[in-house]
Formats: sequence, structure tokens, C-alpha cells
Amino acid sequence: MKIYTRGGDMGETSLIGERVKKNDLRVEAYGTVDELNSFLGLVISFGGDEKLKNIQEDLYVISAELAGGEQKISHDEITELENWIDSIELPELKSFLRPGGSKLASFLHVARTVCRRAERKVVSINVREEVISYLNRLSDLLFVLAREANEI
Repeated sequence: MKIYTRGGDMGETSLIGERVKKNDLRVEAYGTVDELNSFLGLVISFGGDEKLKNIQEDLYVISAELAGGEQKISHDEITELENWIDSIELPELKSFLRPGGSKLASFLHVARTVCRRAERKVVSINVREEVISYLNRLSDLLFVLAREANEI
């Protein structure tokens, strides 16, 4: 079985219903969401919460929407992220936090920064507020999980 199609050899790729240049802002946005999803897989493999697999599924849904698919992310998923954040008890943060610490926390910080980049890319295209809010809240969750992993 061949996995290559040669369809991208001229710098184009397929979105739902059309061909676009690989540097199209939508391709940049869903590519960054895909990168974030890969980092979450790394986080899970280093002991991150298994609930992150649900977020990975949400990121697939977001990627599909960014490629022109159905709109499925809603306020319900955003509320789930907020509830998870609210369930984590940490001391008040009184100064800036240097990324790092344990391996798990370090990977969570990388995932957080990739999430922030994905959010910036998504803001640059015409996308629903729920997608932007979801990514914003997800970066907050990743920050809190990194703090929890380092217990600070």
C-alpha cells in the first residue's frame, strides 16, 4: 500500500471541498492544532491525565471545522475545561512562573505554548467564537496542569 499521493508536490493540499496552498492561513491553523494534539499525546505518554484523550478528540473536531467541516465544538466543551480547571486546587501564584520542572510539567508547558500559537493562528481566520474560547481555556488548563505536576 502506498501512503503517498504526490498531491502536495506542488505546494497544495486539500481542504474539505477545495485545493489550497499549504501556507493558507486555515492550513496553518489546523496544522498547529494538529501539532498541539501530538504534544498532548506526548504528555499522556509521560503520565498526563487520561482525560486529555477527550481533549484530543475535541482537537480533531476543531481541525475538521477549520478545514471546512461541520461546526461541533460548543460551550459545553468549554464548560468542561472550566470545570476541570476549577477542580484543581493550587496555591495563589504570586510571581511569574518559569516553564520547566518535571518532565511532565515541561511537556505541559510546551503544549500550552503550542496551544497559544494555535489560538493566534485561529484568530487570524474567520472562525466561530467557541473555537477561540476553547483554545484559550485549554491553554489555561495546560498551565494549571503544569503547575499541578510540579505541585506549585
